[in-house]
Amino acid sequence: MLPALAALVAAGSLTACGSPEPLPEVRQGERPAGVPSAGKPSAGKSSAGESSDGGVSDGGVSGGVAEVGGVVGGPGSACVLPVSFSAAAKWVPEAVRGGDDPEFAALTRQGPATVRCEVDAKPAGHLGYLRVWTAGKGSARAALEGFVKGEPGASKVVYKETRAGALPATEVLYTVFDKVREESKEERAFAVATPKGTVIVHLGGLDTDEHRAMLPAYALARTTLKPL
Repeated sequence: MLPALAALVAAGSLTACGSPEPLPEVRQGERPAGVPSAGKPSAGKSSAGESSDGGVSDGGVSGGVAEVGGVVGGPGSACVLPVSFSAAAKWVPEAVRGGDDPEFAALTRQGPATVRCEVDAKPAGHLGYLRVWTAGKGSARAALEGFVKGEPGASKVVYKETRAGALPATEVLYTVFDKVREESKEERAFAVATPKGTVIVHLGGLDTDEHRAMLPAYALARTTLKPL
């Protein structure tokens, strides 16, 4: 578990400045190609720069609902969480152990949050994880800002107010710099406040292409999230 977590942490530190470039249209299972479109979003569709519900863009996922593979966080799930959500088909959840152990704090804590669960995309053919972090009770926005500040080199940071399932949520799109690959890549996350504390759901990826190819799974998690 932790070696996999460490590898992904290495592939996910942040960078740059200014506003993120608009994202190209990404359909489920495809990787974007060419130059990102600067076109304006049309009504009712999640397009470059903005989503139809006012949140940070899901990368222009058109009709972008991933096939449901199971539920994360609910009864019988691999992860015990304050929320549940649908995982994309073939994505495999696993609880992260030792999150509160100071010995592993560099790997399991970021800002005010502690990682509790990671949903592995490799069985679905992608290199990345959807990770669930928890923090104390309070403002979702404040917890998410602290989470991003906890990642050295975060830049091109854009926050939007949106919804996750029926809950108000704050979402962030930002850029990180991968020192191993020597390139910048996109990451995003959303946060919700629940009676049991704040939950942050984060999507990384090996690189920006992988990140965008996994956006339907991220959108599925956000739209199906429920407090427990």
